[in-house]
Amino acid sequence: MADPKVYLVDDELAVRRSISFMLKTAGMEVEGFESGEAFLKVAGSLDPGCVLLDVRLGGIDGLAVQQLLRDRGIMLPVIIITGHGDVGLAVRAMKAGAVDFIEKPFEKATLIGAIAQAQLHNQGIEQLHRLAAVAQAQLNVLTPRERDVLEGLVNGHSNKVVAYDLGISPRTVEIHRANLMAKLGVHSLSDALRIAFTARMTDLAG
Repeated sequence: MADPKVYLVDDELAVRRSISFMLKTAGMEVEGFESGEAFLKVAGSLDPGCVLLDVRLGGIDGLAVQQLLRDRGIMLPVIIITGHGDVGLAVRAMKAGAVDFIEKPFEKATLIGAIAQAQLHNQGIEQLHRLAAVAQAQLNVLTPRERDVLEGLVNGHSNKVVAYDLGISPRTVEIHRANLMAKLGVHSLSDALRIAFTARMTDLAG
C-alpha cells in the first residue's frame, strides 16, 4: 500500500508542525492548512488520503468544513481533532460521518491507528463491515440497560438527561457507565463512544 497522504487542517502553527513531524517520521506524507477556507479551496483536486480536522478553527469551524465536503461530494475520510471538553462536538462530527475523533493531547499510536482506520474507508466497504462486526461483538457483552445508557451518551446526553430518559437515578447511570466501560475494556468515555460509532460505520457509509 502507498504511504497514506494526510491533510492536516489546524489554525495553530505549533500544532501543525508537531503533528506533521510525528507523521512524517512514521513514513506519511503530510500537507498542512492553516484554515478551513484554505483547505476547501483545493479539497476537490486533492489526491486520495484522509483529513485531520481540528474542530475549533479561527474562521469556519471543523464541523462546517466537514459538512461542506459532504455537500460537494468530496469523500475524503475525516478524523476530528478535539480539545478537552469538545466530546459533544466530536459526537456531532461522528454522526455527520467522521471516521474517528481523537482528543488532545494524543499519543502517536492513537493518531497512527486513527489514520489506519481512515485508510480502510478508501479501500472499500468490506473492511468497514469487518471493523463494524468486531465492534458490534464488543457491544454484545453489554446488558440491555447498559446499551440504553451507552446510546444516551452516544447521543451527546449528560448522565442526568440519560437518567431522566430511562427513569433511573443519575447514580445508577454512573454505575451502568462504569460497568459498560469495564466490559468494553476502555478507560475513557471517548473510547466507549468510538466502539459504538465503529459498530455503525457501515450505516454512515451508506
